[in-house]
Amino acid sequence: MTTGFFFDEKCFWHAGGNYALTLPVGDLVQPLAAGGLPESPETKRRLKNLMDVTGLTGALDVRSAPPATETMLKRVHPEDLLTKFKALSDTGGGELGLRTPFGKGGYEIAALSAGLTVEALRAVATGALQNAYALSRPPGHHCLPDWPNGFCLLANIAIAIEEALAQGHISRVVVLDWDVHHGNGTEAIFYDRAEVLTISLHQERNYPMDTGDVPDRGTGAGLGANINIPLPPGAGHNTYLRAMEKIVLPALQAHKPDLIIVASGYDANAFDPLARMLATADTFRQMTKQVMQAADTLCDGKLVLVHEGGYSEAYVPFCGHAAIETLAGSDTTAEDPMAATLTARQPNARVEAFFATLVDEMAEIFASPPG
Repeated sequence: MTTGFFFDEKCFWHAGGNYALTLPVGDLVQPLAAGGLPESPETKRRLKNLMDVTGLTGALDVRSAPPATETMLKRVHPEDLLTKFKALSDTGGGELGLRTPFGKGGYEIAALSAGLTVEALRAVATGALQNAYALSRPPGHHCLPDWPNGFCLLANIAIAIEEALAQGHISRVVVLDWDVHHGNGTEAIFYDRAEVLTISLHQERNYPMDTGDVPDRGTGAGLGANINIPLPPGAGHNTYLRAMEKIVLPALQAHKPDLIIVASGYDANAFDPLARMLATADTFRQMTKQVMQAADTLCDGKLVLVHEGGYSEAYVPFCGHAAIETLAGSDTTAEDPMAATLTARQPNARVEAFFATLVDEMAEIFASPPG
């Protein structure tokens, strides 16, 4: 097995603007010592550092990639948005959409982030790599075609899918999004498309607060090709694995994809400042195992993980390491320093039974034809 790892130091140089968490600085909102949005380079840089220290990086085929081209970007984003983005980027930076600030050169960095995803998908789809991980930054799953949103300036995964479809590398694909926030951008882009199944496993009513509901199943040719699995705050390790088993894996089996892409955010972890879930590093290890087994059965193991959210600088590296070591089939691990604490904090039997019932009810809905 050959696992690719796509990253570029330039992506860590994207700047997050004058925010304190998600609040614009001013009036009574003081700047934070670290400054900017929680989407900082440190979670990603510390993940790469941890991999270097444990030796996991040495087990991977490490690559960069060229930026996504204008032709690639225009398959998803309108020309007027790209023109405005480039102009602001060239003249010192600015902000587009909602909570998407950037500095000088932000356009080029965002295109590079998308390019890492494009090349990871291409390499796996063509058989050059068995599977791959793209450490893309800025992230992409909230970005609408004409509206950057929620730290996401370009729709990385959608851009990569459209390029792979255009080149004939794939014809059917699944996007599984386990970022804690609803993957509204990816959903919107493919909402009326039958060839792209989008699945979002997220904390209910977190972000965005008005999307991600169970009845939203797609439209037109895409009816039934969109699945939302909103979980209440506090759903822990076992609830995530149950949702995978009862809903996600049967949906993958039914769609029969040529390749599976995971929007791999780690903000469902128990220490994330922007969520209230109780996932652990082992949650991401086990979900990666589950989707790898499905990929082995359905599409010759063709699987790409693309980094999305996750804002605990201390804990995200252990979650990412767990996923990547599993993807690579490596014995190199990073022991979770919070494993015992998080095991003790998982929902008790009564609460877990309640979560299990919710998952089973959603599974019954998705097993029936939409409409």
